[in-house]
Amino acid sequence: MKKNIMSLFSLAIGAFLLIGCTQTVKVGFLMDESETGRWVKDKQIFTRNIEELGGEVVFSAAEKDYEKQYEMAKEMLDAGIDVLVVVPTDMNEAAKIVMMAHKKGIRVVSYDRLIKNCGLDYYVSFDHVHVGELQANYLTTACPSGNYAILGGAINDNNSFLLRLGQLNVLQPIVDRGDIKVVYDNYASEWSEEEGYRLMKACLNKTKDIQAVLAASDRLAAGAIKAINEVGIDSDICIAGMDADLEACQRILAGTQSMTVYKPIEAIAVKAAEVAMQIATEDDAPNMYLSVNNGFKQVPAVLLPAMVVSKETIDLTVVADGYLEENNIRQ
Repeated sequence: MKKNIMSLFSLAIGAFLLIGCTQTVKVGFLMDESETGRWVKDKQIFTRNIEELGGEVVFSAAEKDYEKQYEMAKEMLDAGIDVLVVVPTDMNEAAKIVMMAHKKGIRVVSYDRLIKNCGLDYYVSFDHVHVGELQANYLTTACPSGNYAILGGAINDNNSFLLRLGQLNVLQPIVDRGDIKVVYDNYASEWSEEEGYRLMKACLNKTKDIQAVLAASDRLAAGAIKAINEVGIDSDICIAGMDADLEACQRILAGTQSMTVYKPIEAIAVKAAEVAMQIATEDDAPNMYLSVNNGFKQVPAVLLPAMVVSKETIDLTVVADGYLEENNIRQ
């Protein structure tokens, strides 16, 4: 009798363990925004890859509201997730999300944008210093002298400062020898066309003698172009952007924007999905051979390469990669 009871007990324990092992891994994916620009593709590709790896995505987007993002994170953690992936709305405020997750034993991956001043676990992004260098190298080749305006990215996003560092790595020696003069330099409050317009209007109120605009994103570039068109400047201004938005690529073919930088969304979404699932299902952390200082610690990181998109390289970059369809670009 005892033997039968022990056998039944063993079977019950085995069944319990089997059920536990086959439970779907829940990955929280908390974005800043998800319905505009490149972020639509980030959401789609990340979700698809998590599902292909056997997981389930619990998704929320804060739409540029860091307080809302914190509440969304709390809801996810209370509902029970195994790992949290965050595109921070605010690089500093998001540290509270990391600390809250750690109290529940949940590790956090910072996606594309670095979360500052906390014990962040992992960071998957692009080399934004190099992105800034790509922008500045292109513009200084196309426009080696004259007056430059720099429209920086969102002040609450660490990427904005990395881009600026890369831009100045290229620009500063040329400025020092007097070939280029930076006549306007300011950061945006958010990544938006409206902010690009506001910044460029402020620049044009100061001087309309502009030969090049270094915009930190395609949305900012769009706003800058709108402001330039309004004042009717009769000159060819070289304009750089970032993100390879469809509209930006259309402007490049039309000749109203000079270049953009393509950050392969497939690459970052796939890598982040792999890292998240490994964190959730294995004891060992993923092998990362780089680290980035977030003001509190050296965070294990993956930094992916980006590439220049110009009129000459559109077909070899965004089209060849399947990111955009040629028919849509050439409408």
